[in-house]
Amino acid sequence: MTLLRVEKQDGIATVYLNRPEKRNAMSFAMLKALITTAKQLKKDRSIRCVILTGEAGVFSAGIDLSDLNNPKNTAYAAWELIKPGQSLFQKAFLIWQELPVPVIAAVEGFCFGAGMQLALAADIRIAHPDTKMSIMESRWGLVPDMGLSRTLRGTIGLDLAKELTLTARIFDGHYARDIGLVTHLDEHPLARAKAIAAEMQQRSPDALVAVKRVLDAMQLEPRKSLRLEKIWQLKLLIGKNSQLARKKDKNPEVQFLARQYK
Repeated sequence: MTLLRVEKQDGIATVYLNRPEKRNAMSFAMLKALITTAKQLKKDRSIRCVILTGEAGVFSAGIDLSDLNNPKNTAYAAWELIKPGQSLFQKAFLIWQELPVPVIAAVEGFCFGAGMQLALAADIRIAHPDTKMSIMESRWGLVPDMGLSRTLRGTIGLDLAKELTLTARIFDGHYARDIGLVTHLDEHPLARAKAIAAEMQQRSPDALVAVKRVLDAMQLEPRKSLRLEKIWQLKLLIGKNSQLARKKDKNPEVQFLARQYK
């Protein structure tokens, strides 16, 4: 069985976590598949937006503990944690932040542990009101190590981040929206995600990557954000899609060219 199923339609790539018999729990093989898939999508300049979701009405129940506890994986996991640079566990999630297109997570069912860390790597999160969520790693005597220290930054307050991480408390979509952990609630998260993606398709693909890069810098590298505003504006002004955007504002039939920038 393919661990990730990808559908491409009208410039939108929908990536399904595909282990329904395990509630889409993430094995080491799935983590590698997340990296491979993200790299492939990054090269595809026809893609305007990516949606992350799960098969069978479940986003992800978290890391596959049977995989994690397998003695065969112990040495591999240890090396990933001590080697320089990002570990497999970090890269599988942070790579979605690096994509030059918006990433939307459509979340329902369970969103625990590693599932939560993947959802946090998205730019926008749409959740079903009844979704059960948790930053669950402390329940297993672990610390979140899949990039959460970057992806959770600025999403909620530090005190609340500590509380939820230390307690491993399970909460629903309503609470997640109230604290700002998810962007919107919807009875049909995937449909809502596709509707937002369709709106984004009406904008220049180069503007989409520029906005993502500048706003991410505002949060993660504030000293660079003003400089990036200027750099990206110059790149857009000399690009062809900016000219097409002004024409499209008057004539919706105008089509953009493929994304020019990474």
